[in-house]
Amino acid sequence: MNSTKSTKALRLGFATFVGCLLVGGQVLAAEMMHKSGRFKGVKANSGSVSHSQDGSKHVLTLSDDFKMPDAPDVHWRVIDSKGTIYDLQRLAIKGDKINRKITLPAYIADVAKVQMWCAFAEVNLGEASFEKPIMLSSR
Repeated sequence: MNSTKSTKALRLGFATFVGCLLVGGQVLAAEMMHKSGRFKGVKANSGSVSHSQDGSKHVLTLSDDFKMPDAPDVHWRVIDSKGTIYDLQRLAIKGDKINRKITLPAYIADVAKVQMWCAFAEVNLGEASFEKPIMLSSR
C-alpha cells in the first residue's frame, strides 16, 4: 500500500517536472522571438517583421499581413544600431513569390530597423523598427 502511494507521488512529481520544462521552454522561446512595429512608408505600409533564432542562425520573417510593395527590384535592407546599412536579398523570387524569410549574414552584429528598399529607384519604400536593437549574441 505504501509502495503504491510512493509510485503515485513519484509519477506526479515527474509529471510536474516535465510540465515545468515545457512551460520554461515556451517562455525561453518567447524571449528569443522579437517583433517589430508595423511597416510605415510610401509603398510598404502593412505587416511587420519578426526575428527568431534557429540554432546559431538568426532569421527575419515577414508577417502574413505584409503586402509586397508595388515597385521594381525590392530588397531587404537591415540597419544596425550604429546606422550601418546592409542591403540583403531581393524580396521577389521566381513565380511571383517573395522571400518571406531571410537568414542574416554573420557579419551583422545587431538589428535596429528593417526596410523594404527599391534598388532601382534607390528609395526607402517602408521601414519597421524594433523597440530596441536586437543583439545577435552569437556574433
